Amino acid sequence: MQSEISTLLAEIKEQVLYLQELGAENFNVDLPEIKISNFKSPISETAIPQERLERFVPTDFQIPKIEMPKLENALNETNSTRHSLLESSKLSRLPSLPKRNSFVSNKPNEQARETEMPKQTTEDAAQDLLFSDFKQTLPESNETIEDIRLDIGNCVRCPLHEGRTKIVHSAGNFQADLMFVGEAPGANEDAEGVPFVGRAGELLNKIIAGIGLKREDVLVGNVNRCRPPGNRTPTLPEAHTCRPFLKREIAVVRPKVIVVLGNTATQNLLDTKIGITKLRGEFQDYFGINVMPTFHPAYLLRDPTKKREVWEDMKKVRDFLNQ
Repeated sequence: MQSEISTLLAEIKEQVLYLQELGAENFNVDLPEIKISNFKSPISETAIPQERLERFVPTDFQIPKIEMPKLENALNETNSTRHSLLESSKLSRLPSLPKRNSFVSNKPNEQARETEMPKQTTEDAAQDLLFSDFKQTLPESNETIEDIRLDIGNCVRCPLHEGRTKIVHSAGNFQADLMFVGEAPGANEDAEGVPFVGRAGELLNKIIAGIGLKREDVLVGNVNRCRPPGNRTPTLPEAHTCRPFLKREIAVVRPKVIVVLGNTATQNLLDTKIGITKLRGEFQDYFGINVMPTFHPAYLLRDPTKKREVWEDMKKVRDFLNQ
């Protein structure tokens, strides 16, 4: 009898704690008064499983001593109390949730998700299209070519000034739609102070004429304005020292197309490590300006077989300018 009463009280306590965990409040249950007679004995702790005590019963909770005349009456009263407790709690007034059938597919929800996904995908695609087409453009320049020349002055910013004869500035039409950019002056350019003269310059003039233009219709310049000793390739510090002046000229002129001649000029203007053989023939972007990398005329003098490739590149430039 003692064991059954202990188990029954533990179940009642378990139900109360469970309802409290669910947020039930204001139980307000009038429990029937149970009088005890002829039975006064503490309930043994071993009558309640230890696991249940640790989970539902606080360590400081003490089960009251109960005396009851008859076990059957106590059981009936307890069942009635449990029913009243559930009816009076807020939990009994909560709406019941529909049962989930794990064997029935939730098709309406799946269809709703399918109809929502194309809309989200379309919006994302629109954003990707919008920002993928966004390109940085050249800032408006308030200076003139004369301002840039005055800033360059008698430049001694890098070691190349020690062996130069003349500073070789860009030359030609400063309102041109087409600009050619090479690597650095050679011996002839250093002597005359004009870019692309001598044999390489003559070949460049033929290339320009091949697309229906004249030398005076275009602008021609170099990344570096001083000749490197022995016509060697300019070092990165030397190129980076002189390159800002070229970029300022481009911002003033704002050509539609820039043809970069050779590997060094291409990598310095586009700030890339990709070689000319991979970049040539396809327009690249420089702040909204189309850039066509192709071989340098001096290289064509050493390997005339590459002239066909340069001609194909220049036809793309011609077609773009004629649009």
